[in-house]
Amino acid sequence: MPVEPFCSLPDAGGHFGPYGGRFVPETLVSALDELEAEYEKARNDPAFRKEFSGLLADFCGRATPLYFAERLTAQLGGARIYLKREDLLHTGAHKINNAVGQAILCRRMGKKRVIAETGAGQHGVATATVAARFGLECVVYMGAVDMKRQALNVARMEFLGAEVVPVTAGQATLKEAVNEAMRDWVTNVHSTHYILGTAYGAHPYPMMVRDFHRIIGDEARRQILQREERLPDLLIACVGGGSNAIGLFYPFLSDENVRMVGVEAGGEGIVKGRHAARFQGGRLGVLQGARTWLLADEDGQIEPTHSVSAGLDYAAVGPEHCHLRDLGRVQYDYATDDEALAAFRTLAEVEGIIPALESAHAVAHAIKVVPEMRSEDIVIVNLSGRGDKDVAQAAEMLLV
Repeated sequence: MPVEPFCSLPDAGGHFGPYGGRFVPETLVSALDELEAEYEKARNDPAFRKEFSGLLADFCGRATPLYFAERLTAQLGGARIYLKREDLLHTGAHKINNAVGQAILCRRMGKKRVIAETGAGQHGVATATVAARFGLECVVYMGAVDMKRQALNVARMEFLGAEVVPVTAGQATLKEAVNEAMRDWVTNVHSTHYILGTAYGAHPYPMMVRDFHRIIGDEARRQILQREERLPDLLIACVGGGSNAIGLFYPFLSDENVRMVGVEAGGEGIVKGRHAARFQGGRLGVLQGARTWLLADEDGQIEPTHSVSAGLDYAAVGPEHCHLRDLGRVQYDYATDDEALAAFRTLAEVEGIIPALESAHAVAHAIKVVPEMRSEDIVIVNLSGRGDKDVAQAAEMLLV
């Protein structure tokens, strides 16, 4: 279905308006050129599309359901709430969509080793999973703080044969894990493919990751038309780097009557160093390959971030989200730690679904806005992951 005028982006240089581009060491330019060329060939190759769609169906478990949250709708009043159940995918989150696509590209380029960064661990698990499936050596970089709060996913990666490398520099969270992954890539660029996990980084990653995840929105569009015979009024998704959100939003961008809200991590409130909401007090800058909106001081130094959800605890946001915000096509709000934890508990108790803490930020926004909407309105919330990984952490905070 057409998505003009948005489908023409990024431009040839990887720019979404003033955002994006390619800001990397010269060592990586040839690797990015190779990846871009291989992706362009693959996306027009029926054999690639057949293999990718086949693995999404048979290995990953697509299509995921669009679930009517009947009891939550009744409890809140207002709009009808549907959940796009990415939590039901193999490995427990949307991350597997992109990991499968990049693993096929890795094989096509003749590389035998993959690396990845991970925060919540879901992308690390997805990368370790596809590495096992394709017989690739796998190294995952993860902040030491995140390894402690996501111990279950660390064990899963190790069972899948991956080496998980703790990163102790700085805040020892996602930003530092990306730094270490990029250092590895510079050193081993000829043998290694970097399976970047979100719609961020140097071109072609934001475009490529978006394209691998647009299956979320394509399915949701077909499913809601089948169920309700019309499009939704509102889409809601959490935004860290922004891959699950852009995957849901992209196929609806030209539908002017469909509103979209991305929900960032408000942490303990919009106080310096205690949140990860880049559009709340952030500034334009360059970080880890792209020009984007990020949390930095007046000298351009990256500020500390915080979120109860490891996957949203990152100082920058995907460049396409910045452009969509500038255009007014997507609105961006935030949910605090307390709101996300309350939503985590509410969805579990009311619908029997334990969401990832990242996804709980989107649920929290729905809980806030749905009661003010009309009963005939339709809302789709992207349930980007399941909360098994977060149960121990949430129990310490909620079961006291």
